[in-house]
Amino acid sequence: MTRSDFPDRQDQYQLYSKVIERFPDYPVTIRTLDIGGDKALPYFNPPKEENPFMGWRSVRVSLDNRDIFKTQIESILMAGIHGKVKLLFPMISGMEEVYACKEIIAEAKADLQQEGIPFAEDVPVGVMIEVPAAVQMVSQLAREVDFFALGTNDLIQYMLAADRNNPLVNKYYDPLHPAILQVLNQVARTAREQGKGLCLCGEMASDPMNFLALVGMGIYEFSMPGPFIPRIKAFLRDITIEKAQKAATEILGMTESAAIRSHLVSALKDIELIH
Repeated sequence: MTRSDFPDRQDQYQLYSKVIERFPDYPVTIRTLDIGGDKALPYFNPPKEENPFMGWRSVRVSLDNRDIFKTQIESILMAGIHGKVKLLFPMISGMEEVYACKEIIAEAKADLQQEGIPFAEDVPVGVMIEVPAAVQMVSQLAREVDFFALGTNDLIQYMLAADRNNPLVNKYYDPLHPAILQVLNQVARTAREQGKGLCLCGEMASDPMNFLALVGMGIYEFSMPGPFIPRIKAFLRDITIEKAQKAATEILGMTESAAIRSHLVSALKDIELIH
């Protein structure tokens, strides 16, 4: 976003390698180009759309620009020799997109091999679960990928047809809507049953009340803005898995957001985290 043009393969390789080397004991997940909606590049002007959040964005842009897409995947594979790296594709809505992404991975590997450039042969591949179609296909997607990332910001707005940036409808954007909680629990259960990794990203996990419910559903890996991490770590030290599971089980049977919110507030009071 701060450049004047798309970074070439070597530039990307150097940047990714620097990050990977600084986390020698941890996997680094790199999401492929995720522009569109509220994320724009100053040097890439997509056609004007009436509803860009429902339009040409994320993996759709990548698959329509295979040269840019393959360059990024090649650089990620190259950087993978410096440590643990995982590859994540955003806004997947069906199997065709997964197959197309895997085809480009195969092409990238073949190109690097032909050029004699070292690269990571076995990089775990994951998909973002952020559109309702992906939720419905999660069992089938699990057969093709190694892990899921729940993208709650988009998933909530797509599930509830409420643009989170629109002040006229943002009151309908509710992370504790019963349908949202049931969907998150469904994905968590499928990932657990099929032995797939699962993480959650988005603003939802930065609220202790939401976090209690998510942990109770068996979601244990989170990505969130840096300033929220110390508070959530402190909160996590004060709760037990058993109490989180109890709270999650109870709210998953509820049908109104207000009742769910009230119950979670009571649960936090019971474990003396709020007064």
